[in-house]
Amino acid sequence: MYLEIAGIIVFVFTLPFGYWRAIVRFKSTQWFLAVHLPIPSIILVRFIFDLDFTLYSFLILDAAFFFGQLFGGYVYKYIVKNRKKS
Repeated sequence: MYLEIAGIIVFVFTLPFGYWRAIVRFKSTQWFLAVHLPIPSIILVRFIFDLDFTLYSFLILDAAFFFGQLFGGYVYKYIVKNRKKS
């Protein structure tokens, strides 16, 4: 139960960083920061929910991180695409 809640928190927390990552130039300093700044907070979520460092929990939280970054980029692309139409 706690792992699923932690995964949702990680996903939601990573969305703005994925949005930011989509705005900046690939492999720039800001891109690097957008990818790596949420990692300490994810470790904090892991400690708050007292999750062990097993392969299963890594897979769930890493997937939530990856899809949060990916979906944040899609949100940016969707907004830009719709802004040009109107």
